[in-house]
Amino acid sequence: MTTVLLIRHGRTAANATGTLAGRTPGVSLDTTGRRQARALATRLRPIPIDLAVTSPLERCRQTAALALANRNVPVHTEARLIEQDFGTWTGRPLAELARSPLWSTIQESPSQALFPGGEATAAMAARATDALAHWCAQVPDGVIALVSHADVIKAILSDALGQPLDAFQRIVVAPASISVIRRDAGRVEVLGLNDTGGSLPGAHRQAEPPSAEPGSAGSSAAEPSGAGSGDSR
Repeated sequence: MTTVLLIRHGRTAANATGTLAGRTPGVSLDTTGRRQARALATRLRPIPIDLAVTSPLERCRQTAALALANRNVPVHTEARLIEQDFGTWTGRPLAELARSPLWSTIQESPSQALFPGGEATAAMAARATDALAHWCAQVPDGVIALVSHADVIKAILSDALGQPLDAFQRIVVAPASISVIRRDAGRVEVLGLNDTGGSLPGAHRQAEPPSAEPGSAGSSAAEPSGAGSGDSR
């Protein structure tokens, strides 16, 4: 099975100010985000990563570069991992957007959400899971670091958990967090969610077999750090 480390990019100024960055060019990591990405390097150092794939947006490429610095890990840009296209919502304050009638659809029925002039959430989820399957097939028994955005990772995790896309707002993916899944063509295991520090359950190639005790895989995941459905991407 392929182990996948789902890594959200570090913090940006848009995250800090509550602005929906979307695909706006030039949105880079702020000072906190760079520190978070360097901390990722320390956390990832013991893990034998075979390859990395990243969203083409600058904040993800920066995170991948800092997290994998001084390592001989090939890094591939994957267009299907790009942030959702928020259309005319891009660049606007989340507090303003929350007053739109579309907001309740995004929160309660995201599978039905289509951003004006942008992309449907269901289409984003489909391309994200397609990208995951493609890259897992390249490294069938290895470890992949996948660097992307909150909603893209939430869509992948929703699929891995076997839950409907309409439930994906229940998942928290904080900046610079790591979630861990393991998958092959016929099975998916979710090993950890939204881990922002400490050990990564199941990420090591020589990990012990998962315990039969319900809920044991991922029990060491960190508590949410405040990011959520209202967090700018």
